[in-house]
Amino acid sequence: MKIKNPFSSLTKFELALWLTSVISITVSFLMSGNKDWLTVTSSLIGVTALIFIAKGYVIGQILLIVFSVFYGTVSFFFSYYGEMITYLGMSAPAAVAAVVSWMKHPYKDTKEVEISRLTKKQLIIGILSTVSVTAVFYFILGALNNASLAVSTLSVTTSFIASYLTYYRSPYYAIGYATNDLVLIVLWIIATIESISYLPMVICFIMFFANDIYGFVSWKRMQKRQSE
Repeated sequence: MKIKNPFSSLTKFELALWLTSVISITVSFLMSGNKDWLTVTSSLIGVTALIFIAKGYVIGQILLIVFSVFYGTVSFFFSYYGEMITYLGMSAPAAVAAVVSWMKHPYKDTKEVEISRLTKKQLIIGILSTVSVTAVFYFILGALNNASLAVSTLSVTTSFIASYLTYYRSPYYAIGYATNDLVLIVLWIIATIESISYLPMVICFIMFFANDIYGFVSWKRMQKRQSE
């Protein structure tokens, strides 16, 4: 069976966005003097996952699982236990659930996922779940003496919202992740002030933000096309 190169389906803009992301992260890694290849590896896997998620491809969710494991490990070493718990205990399992959901809902005979809209019930459950998760994690992270407690708790909240919307195949998943990116940019700037070696993580989430904004635009186009 012939295996098709997934990058061949990217448009020129998408390929340029991916290459810009990869180059920016790699250059910042080299300039920072960081010798932690785990950090840069997780970042590169992350931006690759996002460009395929923006296309609505399941492979993006599979890569997100791998990224969650790597990023959770990086966060552990900097005592960002909220990030570690969020990505290993929530984002990774949520991505697994999303893989199943997306595979069950392809758009016709394409690799593209079928876009969906949240029902009122799903919206209410999402709001109540978000409030509950935020409250629980605030006390858990406080007990663990998590670094930057307020920012880390906000990261948990935005990440949960994004994961929830991703599972239900809503275009607004990207807005959730973009908001989470802004929180994480602040979080890793705080870390970079202490050690320049974490600069690649700041650049990583700046590029994540750009990819997620494109993801929202891409999914709205997909939604319009599918509805027609």
